[in-house]
Amino acid sequence: MREAAAAFAGGPDALEEILLGLVADVDRAVSEPLEVFPVCHHSPASAIAMARRLREKQPKVVYLELCEDMAPLLTELRNCRLPVAVQSFATGIDGFPAEWAPLSVVAPVTEASAEYQAIAYALDTPGVELVLVDRSSDHVFQWDARPAPDPDAPGAGGEARPADEEAALHGDAVGVDIGDLRPRFAELEEHLLRHGKVRHWSEWWHQYVELPLGDSDHDTYRQVMLLIGSLFRRLAPGDTHRLRVDEDRERYMWTRMREHLAATGTDPEDCLYVCGAFHAVSRIEEFGVAGGGSFEISPRTATRWLHGLIPSSHAAIEAQFGLAPGSVSIAATQWAKNLKRTGVKPYVLAGQGGRRRSTAKKTAAPAPVPAVPPSDRLTGFLRQPPVLDRLDEAELLGWSVEIVRAARRNGYLASTADAIAVFETSILLAGMRDRARPTPYDFQDAAVTCIEKDTVPGRRDVRRLVESMMGGDRVGQVGYDALPPLARDVHDRLAPLGLKLEQRGVRRALLDIAARPELEACSDVLWMLRHLLPEGAARTVMGERKLGERSIQESWDLALGTHQRALIELGYEGVSIEQVLEQRLRRRAYDPKATAATVLTTVEDATLYLGSRRLADELGGRALEVLSGERSVDGAPEVLRGVRRLLAYFRTAEPVLPPWIEAFTKAGYAHYCTLLPTAFTDDDAAVRHVSAMLGFLFGMEALALSLGCDRTQLELAVAQSHPEDPAKKALLWAAQAHLGGLTRERLRARCDGLLGNPLTVAAYPQYLSGFVHALEPVPQLTDFVVEAVSNAFGRLPDPVLLPWLPTLITALRKDGGDLAPLLIREAGRIFPGRLAALDTWVPPWLDRPEDPAARPAAGGGDGTGGCALLAAHPETCDAVAGLLGCEDGWRQAGAGPSGAALLRRHPDTARALEALLTDG
Repeated sequence: MREAAAAFAGGPDALEEILLGLVADVDRAVSEPLEVFPVCHHSPASAIAMARRLREKQPKVVYLELCEDMAPLLTELRNCRLPVAVQSFATGIDGFPAEWAPLSVVAPVTEASAEYQAIAYALDTPGVELVLVDRSSDHVFQWDARPAPDPDAPGAGGEARPADEEAALHGDAVGVDIGDLRPRFAELEEHLLRHGKVRHWSEWWHQYVELPLGDSDHDTYRQVMLLIGSLFRRLAPGDTHRLRVDEDRERYMWTRMREHLAATGTDPEDCLYVCGAFHAVSRIEEFGVAGGGSFEISPRTATRWLHGLIPSSHAAIEAQFGLAPGSVSIAATQWAKNLKRTGVKPYVLAGQGGRRRSTAKKTAAPAPVPAVPPSDRLTGFLRQPPVLDRLDEAELLGWSVEIVRAARRNGYLASTADAIAVFETSILLAGMRDRARPTPYDFQDAAVTCIEKDTVPGRRDVRRLVESMMGGDRVGQVGYDALPPLARDVHDRLAPLGLKLEQRGVRRALLDIAARPELEACSDVLWMLRHLLPEGAARTVMGERKLGERSIQESWDLALGTHQRALIELGYEGVSIEQVLEQRLRRRAYDPKATAATVLTTVEDATLYLGSRRLADELGGRALEVLSGERSVDGAPEVLRGVRRLLAYFRTAEPVLPPWIEAFTKAGYAHYCTLLPTAFTDDDAAVRHVSAMLGFLFGMEALALSLGCDRTQLELAVAQSHPEDPAKKALLWAAQAHLGGLTRERLRARCDGLLGNPLTVAAYPQYLSGFVHALEPVPQLTDFVVEAVSNAFGRLPDPVLLPWLPTLITALRKDGGDLAPLLIREAGRIFPGRLAALDTWVPPWLDRPEDPAARPAAGGGDGTGGCALLAAHPETCDAVAGLLGCEDGWRQAGAGPSGAALLRRHPDTARALEALLTDG
């Protein structure tokens, strides 16, 4: 104590002031008429002392440090298997920053905790009232400053377990730190760990608090816990925000207790106040039944809070509260040993976990332990010589044998000699650390030293094997009756599968829908759960669901018990999974950052999973609205794919197209025609984006023209496009070829010019990349692209071909991976199938007829000029002439004027044009 005072208080003279302050704090708490019971969260010693005190005092009112709005859920604990966590959850927030959503507060409950003993006593004892007095979940975030995480803070370093499935059961929820007892002064904690010869705080607490207080009397336990709380409070650093929150919590709790006492008239002597030891020695003015002050509790915000129970685990508790890995499992083991040693009968909720109602109330209380000053008991315990009694020696031998057996199962070359070495090393480490007997932490270090070598042969190292052997990571479960309506509905609708889905682990579900049509409803539920729950909760092994397609057989791997928390949190959003899915689709579609592609995805999901035409039409209208407001083409590929899928489905499943998709086609046609010239020259628009725009325009052209769009708009957009990038140039040439502005011969001549020009041959791979992307809007050019690639390999010499060959391969792999199968299929069709035929094979693009200019003129010398068919069969022309009123008949070749007869007959237009040009 003198060394600590000299190190942290400025000198040894401050020790007297600290000790006098500790005595004053303890006297104030002990003399309070309303008994204050200090606890530490998940402490077996606190749980034993609580059970013993409840049987002795039999209080009529139990005030508990827990969020007051969680009270209605505590009765549901009897339907759960501990550990579980009481949760407050809010998705739609009102009064908090939007980036905080969703809000979540959890309070874990384990059997080896004083809080659970108080809850079980109050709920199963007639005439006893349980009152939660801590701030509400809403006030937790009202008083939250959301500081940035401090990597140097206690618990942020090596004590936290790495993130895994069990440690993530609480998600990113805020933990209610009931009974948080840990030095808030980093230097003080380091001082205690160094002088206590331990590695982390959990080990220090187990050695110097849990073991001495495990079988102590009530007065000893209470005074020691008050002393620890007072010491940590007086040596806490000057964190103004955290200190203010702590004091406001204490004012809140004492205000609620005084209000309850005044409203019910209960005698404070018949009450028990269960709180953390840190808050039990508070020095605020409002402390006590007769306290003063005028603390006003602020009103709650308009945020709608939902409450439920979620499964928890030892690893989740350790990860959230910064405890050492395995410490909660060791505490559970210590709890069982304390019960056996002291004979205390714990309180257990009736019907919980298959247990029968406790009859310990009818049993006489155990004989009181002789009163011994706390200092004498602690001093005597710490000064005991390191001698093992028979019981602990047998326990250590059992541990040593079991860890060797577990190590051999996990691939370690362990033997009986290793078990002996672990046993002796545990005793040696305990002696070096001045301990009377080896603790589980000493045994863990000894096992790692003697068994673990250079490598870990299996999935788990020795440290994790010891944790599993000490009790493992116990995972709780929320019972069916305690689940929200949505979760119960899911289990009821999946009951025909005949699986125990509430159990943890993976269950294989086989659905033969063709033989059992009633399983189709289960399939619908599973597909929605696959969409809503995290990956792994419902994973399909066989079968798929697409627009217009349904599987007749499906196979699923289900782990709903493992992901029970996610299923429960779905129940906070609605009463059925259909409602939750609809809400999420709407929220995603109406998000300010939503794109047209995103909204089209929601339309597809609404059609695929819900079969709701009403919702699909609503979201389709939203897609049209979003598309009209977009000014970039980044989502064009996704829009193209989404529209194609929806259009193909509605054309086969509906008698007529929905009005929204017709309007979307018209708006998209005009929208992309407007953006096309800019996209060709914009450096931020990639080739695949422009290709997708052209794919939309060309693919939807027939439907758009039938709805009243003008093809001239597309032709003008293409004519106004003047790209500089080689890939986009090739894409433009392909578009012009599709529109008829560029023939195959001219396109082939341009490619030949690129190959023959030494200045452009280096960029030829980029042109090929553009042609490959052109296969999306113009698939008719597949044979031409094969021809272009083949010409390059056939014409270029190796010194020219080899340098840009890597560029060609990279460009095709990066930009044309989805379109490469088209080229491969076309090449397989064109090229010969046997190597022997390759020598005599002539490419089809070289096997062309001779130039038409070298041929004789078509037709004979009769002057028909290629119109022999019309001259031989004039009936069609005669009928058209009769409709138009032409009575002149057929004119002989070479007779009369030709060409400009219309202008001579109607010269007014030509004269007006001449006057206009002359005046100009």
